[in-house]
Amino acid sequence: MPRKRNNEFAGNKAYLPSKPCAVCGRTMTWRRAWAKTWDEVRYCSERCRRNKRAATTPETSRDG
Repeated sequence: MPRKRNNEFAGNKAYLPSKPCAVCGRTMTWRRAWAKTWDEVRYCSERCRRNKRAATTPETSRDG
């Protein structure tokens, strides 16, 4: 029987790091494809990457 390791992946995805998408706020879980660039990953999808301006543009209030 394989030995279980505490606080390591060992097949349990609950131990993988995660962070929110900069646009929609959806939680992104670490993927092997992002292993080298995890610190730079900001968007959960191509659609959010294209819509990044909408999230970074401050809302202007037009109170009269």
